[in-house]
Amino acid sequence: MIAAIRLDAVTRQAERLEGVRRTDARFGDWVVVDTRNSSYWMLCLADGRYCVQGGWFDLRGLSPATITIRGCTWGGSAIYTDLIAAPGLFVEFGNDVLTTRIQRVRLIRPGEPRYLN
Repeated sequence: MIAAIRLDAVTRQAERLEGVRRTDARFGDWVVVDTRNSSYWMLCLADGRYCVQGGWFDLRGLSPATITIRGCTWGGSAIYTDLIAAPGLFVEFGNDVLTTRIQRVRLIRPGEPRYLN
């Protein structure tokens, strides 16, 4: 019973997170994620996969890599699959790579002005 209550609380918290959800990203959009240690540029493809460059993929000489994004975690095994990225969480890629904690997330659509912070 306690585990069910905790899971329910985590789910409610995840629904209120400010980030980029799967339903937000369209084919051709870029999701730019700045983590504590790296930056990732993720191009949304039509089939639920992403063309990813930066961070771990650059360090291993694998950029650009076509890969899935499982979702976001809080650093443990619970994963929120509706989110691509949200500040304070970690992106988990389909190859089991987990980013460091996300600092900033931007969704860039082709043809729309870019805002620099």
